[in-house]
Amino acid sequence: MIKFFLLLSCLFLIDGAFAKNKPKLRWGADIESGAPFSYTSPDDPDKVIGFEAEIVEELAQELGMEVEFVQNSWDGLIEGLIRGDYDVVINGVEITSDRAQVVHFSQPYYYTSESLAVRKSTNDISSLHDLKGRRVGTLDASLAQRILNQQTFPITTIGYDEEVHCYGDLALGRIDAVLLDEPIALYYAKPNVDLKLVGEPIGYLEYGVVTRFGNPEFDAKIKRALDKLIKNGTIQNILERWNLWNGMTAKAWGLDPQPKTKPVAYEKYLETAWGKRTLKEKLKNYLTFIPALAKGALMTLELSIISMILAILLGLGTALARLYGPSPVRWCAVTYVEVFRGTPLLIQLYLIFYGLPHVGVNLDPFVAAVLGLGLNYGACEAENYRAGILSIPKTQMDAAQALGMNWYQSLRHVILPQAIRVVIPPVTNDFIALLKDSSLVSVISMVELTTIYGQLASTYFDYLGLGILTACVYFLIGLPFVRLSRYFENQLSAARVVPPILPVVPPPPKD
Repeated sequence: MIKFFLLLSCLFLIDGAFAKNKPKLRWGADIESGAPFSYTSPDDPDKVIGFEAEIVEELAQELGMEVEFVQNSWDGLIEGLIRGDYDVVINGVEITSDRAQVVHFSQPYYYTSESLAVRKSTNDISSLHDLKGRRVGTLDASLAQRILNQQTFPITTIGYDEEVHCYGDLALGRIDAVLLDEPIALYYAKPNVDLKLVGEPIGYLEYGVVTRFGNPEFDAKIKRALDKLIKNGTIQNILERWNLWNGMTAKAWGLDPQPKTKPVAYEKYLETAWGKRTLKEKLKNYLTFIPALAKGALMTLELSIISMILAILLGLGTALARLYGPSPVRWCAVTYVEVFRGTPLLIQLYLIFYGLPHVGVNLDPFVAAVLGLGLNYGACEAENYRAGILSIPKTQMDAAQALGMNWYQSLRHVILPQAIRVVIPPVTNDFIALLKDSSLVSVISMVELTTIYGQLASTYFDYLGLGILTACVYFLIGLPFVRLSRYFENQLSAARVVPPILPVVPPPPKD
């Protein structure tokens, strides 16, 4: 018996060591508003579910690897793959000739088409031609958007970053129709009592596994694994569970189009996303969301504090360089301020994260986020400090030097303490603004508070309640800094740490 337990213990240790040494299959996707592809599990906010999430798990098992999920915005997935943030992209990416020029596609793992959705009361739209002169919503950078833009008759195409907002605006009457992939329409339009799907399927789509060029051995492994999963019926079973098994996929693989299993995953999704919940049930759910929101809040806070420290240092140095530096230094300071203050923060983040790798500079997402926020707000802080320094009468510097201080001592002990007292309110205001602008870093695969909110809200279709809860979290993490700035402002005034204005003795009257 003892030998048996010793043998069992050894087996567990070997298995644990093997699992620990398993290589990682880094998988990039956007799970915000991502059903049925990949989205946050309603039972566990830390778990990713969906038909593609299951395919990735099966694929990794065939490859002898462990899945490591990496969140990124949908329109940045290909760039993130190219810069090496993950090994594969599996997120409803359509195989197209232009994309095939920059990345490698596997054989298709799903075939589908586009579906047209309109309001229940609309009876004069059933085809693409009926969209003439209409406002039509779709996802940015999708094949559906290309189809709309290629039409010879005028269509006003409205691009969205999330599919749920497309159908939300359609139900509210802000747009006339929505053209998106059939799986998206099946999950977001068909269950909506205010909408309906019309017309015949439009176009032809193939989803494939996306990898970088330059690794043919890895691509061949993925191809063999996919072939096995298709032949043994694993992918078909997954598609049936999510109510996605269709005639196009069955025909491509030479299989029976009739499903063999019930769409249990689809039915659970409908119950979670579209089922009616009482206020008590919602409040209970909100309590379960607190750990995830707290995790996002900590990331937002950490990112904001480090970025603001960088911004303050850059701002103070730039202000001093602009006011007291030689001509070339002043010119560089002015250029920095005008460029970073005059261009959008979002563009700067894209350039730092996705642009710099093309010249050999590949930054970690957190470092890129801090650098982008710090450089942008550093330009704003430079103007705050410049205004604060200029608000101190010039006679203060003259009086300090007349009392025997050199230029540096006069600046350090007389000018800057008074200027800092003046700029505390605008600097605090900038920190609160930076705290909110940190939500933009989600485009460079950073998961912060707003990203967590989007993932949870799109899972439960509760944008109002979760939005209020998330807004309260932002308010609570920003309020202490407002109070802290007021405290220091009052302390400086009460303790008279700020030196009084030095008296300037008027010259004696001339005889």
